[in-house]
Amino acid sequence: MTAVTGRNRADAYDTLRAEIADGRLSPNERLVEHDLVARYGLSRAAVRMALVRLEQDRVVVREPNRGARVRRVTEAEAVEILETRAALEGIAAGHAARHATAEQIAELQRIAAEMERLHARGDLLAMSEANARMHSLILQASRHATVRRVAGSLKSQMVRFQYRTILVAGRADESLAEHGAIVAAIAAGDPDSAEQAMRRHLVNVARALRTRSAAGETEIEIEPEAAER
Repeated sequence: MTAVTGRNRADAYDTLRAEIADGRLSPNERLVEHDLVARYGLSRAAVRMALVRLEQDRVVVREPNRGARVRRVTEAEAVEILETRAALEGIAAGHAARHATAEQIAELQRIAAEMERLHARGDLLAMSEANARMHSLILQASRHATVRRVAGSLKSQMVRFQYRTILVAGRADESLAEHGAIVAAIAAGDPDSAEQAMRRHLVNVARALRTRSAAGETEIEIEPEAAER
């Protein structure tokens, strides 16, 4: 029997968590140990341990006699995550305005320009992917280790793939303007404006989710292949 080393366990956990975060393993998708072993080249024992950890993270649900599946984030939880992100990423944006390098600012501006081109083409899903890269870069540029660690523990990617608020009518225009304001404030070295712009953006995302819920539009289903773009 092959021993399961700490490295094996970490690889299995990191791999499966990343696949769920990236939308390659979809909400409610069954996670069959044999299939995961074959698909990712991991040991069965390491996969089993990873599923236990992911259940503790509330990313996976394990049920007696039914195995494991990717947990579907509830709408209420999604709103709470967005509200928490507004506080955390607001702090990150303020710190990014103080600490971002010239290279990071240039990359943020490149992503903002890319989002404008994608918006003009009507490619809203690709625009959503660029949006995620921008948020990740702002967290990195903040150099705020605690915010980055706590933000990383949130199921933000799961929310993004399950609830595509970018597809709500009019939301893409608003999102483009909001991201432009965030990047402009960071580039100008204005921490207060950067923090306020980020908070405003994520509060508006939460509001869009609530609006969709009030209209009876609970979720927008996206095929995994489309979500990977």
